Amino acid sequence: MLSTGALREHLLAAGLAGVVATTREASLRSYRLFAARDPRVLMGLDPEGSWGQSELIALMADRCGVSEDPRITSGLDAIDPELTLAALDAFAERLAEAARRRAPVLLGTGHPHRLLGFYGGLADALSAAGCEVLTPAKGRRVDITTRFGLRTHNLDYARGVAMVREPGARSSGCETGAHTHSPLPVRTVLAAAAERGGPLPELVIGDHGWVCGAGQLGFEVVGLADTDDPALFVGQAEGRVSVVVPLDDAVRSDYYRPLTRYVLNRACLSQ
Repeated sequence: MLSTGALREHLLAAGLAGVVATTREASLRSYRLFAARDPRVLMGLDPEGSWGQSELIALMADRCGVSEDPRITSGLDAIDPELTLAALDAFAERLAEAARRRAPVLLGTGHPHRLLGFYGGLADALSAAGCEVLTPAKGRRVDITTRFGLRTHNLDYARGVAMVREPGARSSGCETGAHTHSPLPVRTVLAAAAERGGPLPELVIGDHGWVCGAGQLGFEVVGLADTDDPALFVGQAEGRVSVVVPLDDAVRSDYYRPLTRYVLNRACLSQ
């Protein structure tokens, strides 16, 4: 079993926490856009509070460990590994509870190239524990507005994890899904599940719009987020997101494997 100390060392060595690759400039830009209610960074969340840039910096300092000094405008961001570890423990508790109830679950990612393996390991373990891993709306078209204009995507699943792919991308379990912040994929999946009479997920696991979009609709959600993803942390502060794990969400995919083992061990779901 991976100890907390060993995982802390891994978080720092892999750049998942401590000094991360996300820049202060990128984070501050996201906070400014969020304060302006730009849908690209709201990710499907409809904030109840005003959330100006100063409030967001204070929130992210509290929940992630970034600098709370607004005068620091350049350099690399930092994530407090103790906050990451505490959130991973809370994340594991939610998985354990879902497994005890044999609850239907939905997993989805906007970072398939990096995080598919992490979520796929959770899907395998939850399925083995008796949870139904939901896969509705496979192949359904989703039109997403990007910085390059409107782009057509198709919903797909790999290892039980939902993602979107660009038309013509290889399928059959490969990791060629598209990066997206949009809540439209999870809305499409949930609508399809409702149309066919359920079941609906009792827990949604993921990142970006998969978390914010489902949380805004009232589903219990847990997820991962970087320092430039304030929407998930605002959702948590306002009670629509149960757990957010602060970490760099764009390191090498194999660096997340120890996190999978740690979470499954803490949730007593190791196979």
